[in-house]
Amino acid sequence: MDTDQITSLVEQMARQARTASLELATLSTQTKNKFLETLATRLVEQTDSILEANALDLEAAKALDLSGPMVERLTFTPERIASMADGVRQVAALPDPVGEEIERLSPPRGFDLRKIRVPMGVIGIIYESRPNVTVDCAILCLKSGNASILRGGKEAFHSNGKLIEIIRDCLVECGIHEHAVQLIPTTDRWALNVLLKQDDTIHCIIPRGGESLIRFTVENSRIPVIKHYTGVCSVYIDASAQPEMAEAITINSKCQRPSVCNAAENLIVHQDAAAQLPRIAKALHDHGVELRVDAKAKALLTASGLPLVDATAEDFATEYNDLIISITIVPDTKAAIDLINANSSGHTDAIVTEDDASARQFLAGVDSSTVMHNATTRFTDGFEFGLGAEIGISTDRLHARGPMGLNELCTYKYVVHGKGEIK
Repeated sequence: MDTDQITSLVEQMARQARTASLELATLSTQTKNKFLETLATRLVEQTDSILEANALDLEAAKALDLSGPMVERLTFTPERIASMADGVRQVAALPDPVGEEIERLSPPRGFDLRKIRVPMGVIGIIYESRPNVTVDCAILCLKSGNASILRGGKEAFHSNGKLIEIIRDCLVECGIHEHAVQLIPTTDRWALNVLLKQDDTIHCIIPRGGESLIRFTVENSRIPVIKHYTGVCSVYIDASAQPEMAEAITINSKCQRPSVCNAAENLIVHQDAAAQLPRIAKALHDHGVELRVDAKAKALLTASGLPLVDATAEDFATEYNDLIISITIVPDTKAAIDLINANSSGHTDAIVTEDDASARQFLAGVDSSTVMHNATTRFTDGFEFGLGAEIGISTDRLHARGPMGLNELCTYKYVVHGKGEIK
């Protein structure tokens, strides 16, 4: 398609989505849940066809020279498809946010005034690599009464196409507007440029992917954008941390899935807990992690014989998305907080401590959307938070912050019931 054809297509999709959104806003919870249950069943039934489409993407990934973590994000397995279906069922089981009363006010005139949760309208989601995002975004938008326009990356073109085919069939089967969920059928960058200008019909943009994609989206959008740029997360081991817990949380935060945004990139150790560092460093090395150390950590670890790389100041503000971690030793909790606030992306940071005062100081002082006490950074996730799934994680400060579930995909309206009052 040339640019004129792409422009016409995206503009038409935006208008269709707006029309669908007006119907979705009044769709019954029963109908929405019927769609979700139907979709969960179809995903499992269509496992083989999803894997066939995914195999085409994995083959194409070789030519694209994708990194190991990117290929890992792209890959479907029967277990991941089953887990995706479970996520759909979890969303079906969640309360419908549409129509929920947020607040009841008592204005001086005496009329009945309530703040009610309502859908945003049309949400555009731009994402890379991970095809499960297609389903996560579609189900969360629909359950919250929003139409969605999805723009996936070229890495998952075939997988996304198969998933949207299944979603569309389920929409039709359940009597829901067929344009409630749409996937832009081209990965041409021009489509993204056009999408970001449809401020008359699209009400919110959510980008998920690398920092360059997100910055491009913010810089070129006429539509409000909810996002996080990077996931620079840290684990701080306080003086009173239990050694076994400190090691387990560090290893899980870094190694369980290093390619995701809530994986730890920094390990910060209180000087009074420094004796724990050689053991944790060896465990990290045994998991294949490259150790980037500052001068204090290097002095402590040199005798261990572990391979070490000198860390730069920039390393502590870097999202690796790989088996690499930066390590430093600090004199106290305040120094750890200052280091995190100076380098963090505001995503997720954790403290391991048995000292309640240190925990309170850390949880209050770290300026991130999620802070953990004695828990892995990997828990910052819609599924783990009981949201069923998430449409993204926001480090913004207006409207939504942290994992975004059903409530965060709604805005509100004021509803007035009067008895003939006039001004």
